[in-house]
Amino acid sequence: MVRAKESVIQTTKPAPFNGTGEICVRDLLNGPDEMYGKGRVFAHTTVYPGSAIGYHVHTNESETYYILEGTARFNDNGTERILHPGDVAFTGSGEGHSIEAMEGPVEMIALILYRKEPSE
Repeated sequence: MVRAKESVIQTTKPAPFNGTGEICVRDLLNGPDEMYGKGRVFAHTTVYPGSAIGYHVHTNESETYYILEGTARFNDNGTERILHPGDVAFTGSGEGHSIEAMEGPVEMIALILYRKEPSE
């Protein structure tokens, strides 16, 4: 399967998780079916200048951000870090995070995977 750029589903989301501004999410894979039930998000996300994804906790899933462009302020369970292109931020099940664009837009790949139980 090849998904041409013009057929990628793109959604603008205002102030996710009580953040600020808006983000744009481009679904690289369309949900759990295309991820074989292993996760729910594989997306190219843009956090616009002045925008942030508010702090939220993941339950029975993880989220990974891979920063492509821009500088971001990342809250990693209450510890703030500055992220740059090439940085990877992982938030495991039971952990929380937020991200804010600092200088220009932040372009990143976001991946949410379901937690596999030890017995599986």
